[in-house]
Amino acid sequence: MTETTRNPGGLVESRTGFDPRIIAFHGLIAVLLAVLACGLVYQQIIKGAIHHEQERLQNERRVIVPGPRGDIFDRNGRKLVENRSRFAVVLYLDELRQEFRQEYIRIRNNYRASGDQDLPTSAQLERLARVSVVQRYMDQVNAMLGRTGSVDGGSLQRHLERQLLLPYTLIDDLKPEEFARLIERLPVRSPLQVYTSPTRSYPYGEAAAHVLGYVGANEEADVSELPGEGLTTLKMKGTVGRDGLEKQFDSLLQGEAGYTILRVDPAGYKVNPPIEIRHPVQGRSLTTSLDIDLQVAAEDAIGDQTGAAVALDVRTGEVLAMASEPGYDLNVFSPHLSVAAAADIEARKAWTNIALNGVYSPGSTFKIIVSTAALRNGVITPEDEPADCDGWMMVGNRRFTCDNGLGHHGKLSLSDAIGYSCDIYFYTVGLRTTAEVIAAEAKRFHLDRPTGIELPGETHRMLIPDPEWRRRKRNETWNPGDTANMAIGQGDVQVSPILLACFAASFARGETWTKPTLLHDPKRPEQHTEPIGLTPKQRAAILKGMEECTTEGTARVLTTLEALRVPGVRIAGKTGTAQIMSPEGRVDEAWFICFAPLENPTIAIAVAIQGTRPGENFGGGQEASPIASAILKKYFEKRRPGLAAN
Repeated sequence: MTETTRNPGGLVESRTGFDPRIIAFHGLIAVLLAVLACGLVYQQIIKGAIHHEQERLQNERRVIVPGPRGDIFDRNGRKLVENRSRFAVVLYLDELRQEFRQEYIRIRNNYRASGDQDLPTSAQLERLARVSVVQRYMDQVNAMLGRTGSVDGGSLQRHLERQLLLPYTLIDDLKPEEFARLIERLPVRSPLQVYTSPTRSYPYGEAAAHVLGYVGANEEADVSELPGEGLTTLKMKGTVGRDGLEKQFDSLLQGEAGYTILRVDPAGYKVNPPIEIRHPVQGRSLTTSLDIDLQVAAEDAIGDQTGAAVALDVRTGEVLAMASEPGYDLNVFSPHLSVAAAADIEARKAWTNIALNGVYSPGSTFKIIVSTAALRNGVITPEDEPADCDGWMMVGNRRFTCDNGLGHHGKLSLSDAIGYSCDIYFYTVGLRTTAEVIAAEAKRFHLDRPTGIELPGETHRMLIPDPEWRRRKRNETWNPGDTANMAIGQGDVQVSPILLACFAASFARGETWTKPTLLHDPKRPEQHTEPIGLTPKQRAAILKGMEECTTEGTARVLTTLEALRVPGVRIAGKTGTAQIMSPEGRVDEAWFICFAPLENPTIAIAVAIQGTRPGENFGGGQEASPIASAILKKYFEKRRPGLAAN
């Protein structure tokens, strides 16, 4: 209850107790003050860090500089791929802010003084001023070098909008003498500077082009582990492997990117000094198994022909040479591949690594597989003479010839049949052995699958057919003529040069498969896989025939021609000829496989050379074995100094 009193004058009224309206008002004020205080605390303390981060993101920039790629070496430490310096004239635009402003004022005043009513907009005046200033610097360079270059206004504007903190390139292909001239004449503190960047260089030009591969421009540098996440990031162009070892081992060869974190003003111009700098680091090196001397010898021997040659270390599977022709000079890719150079490679059909991806019927080289299958399954003995060759035989209702009908070998044992490559002998033995058994033997040697070598894009088109495959894939019946064709490595049998090189290395060791590698390890252990399963007598008969091939048989040029002879080295080899389709029609594919020295093989080789004209006399002995000879001569010359002089 409220009690009311009056003072004696009757003019003042007083109340005692509480008034709810007053209390409510005070409470409201207190709540508002509390909300205000909380808001201040939230903005100053809690959101302060957020505001600070936003300010940092707005005022800082990150510039990424890719690291140089690692070098690639051959097995003897010679550089196959390295980095060379590439020189460019660049202009640091962020140092020209004052000059841009002064030129802007000058151009604007000139327009006003001329009375021109069509005055450009402020943005147009800025673009004119910037091009004018940059062109003055370009003119300085032109005067020093005797060039006549001009500034592309559109390119300059895009650079200013997107990459202001990166140097703007005026000339990117300085010759060494131009570089030296500019270094002498340019002031040290000039915004005009010579910029040096690494670019790929290939000292041996075309050598091993398909194996080494090439690089292309890459602007997608991995920055996930670099400081400055969230900052606007500018990236200098790097490179990425596009083919060959450059692609396969890109993560190893890639350098470690460096970075600079900069502070910028509201206009985007750099404010020195940088906040943080880390220099790029070169990538790791790669040592290949290639011997560049053997590689060059193989490519020179193939010359202008279309074909491939692969040489392997028999014991370890390391690739000593992998040649594919036609090839191309890897230096045309550095710093970038021109349209004209790409068109030339395309026109010559030089992109394909034939050693890895060329797939052909193996011809008579496949007779070693048939011989092995027949011996292991008791179809023949080394002494048997299952056929009497008079140049042809009937299989079903088809006439099959030996050496185009010209061969009349008579009765032969296995060794002689291999040495002279008698088709009649192998038609007969193949039919007795059966297609299923021959196919199983070829698959035991892994001729039906990729080798898994460390190169991208190895073909999967190799094929070892059998009756079940024919029924499943073509819904056709296998007939005896198909077996006869298969027995001499034709028909649907398809292999690559790298596969036959692995087969040659495997047979040289007396084993069934070889895992090839392009990486050199001086401590690599010898490979050992499933034994072939031949008795010593059986294997000796095949080896005798393979040596006979190189002494008096189909590859006798290796010993009868002085230019091809490898002194003091016994060679086991086998020739082959198969037919392939080309744009000119059906032409021959000449094969030769071999290993040496016969008594203790250390090198195995497969060569495949494509004919050019339908109907020409093109065989493995005349066309492919000389290329193997060039490789063998270089190989043993290095292992036995003075061999070439004998």
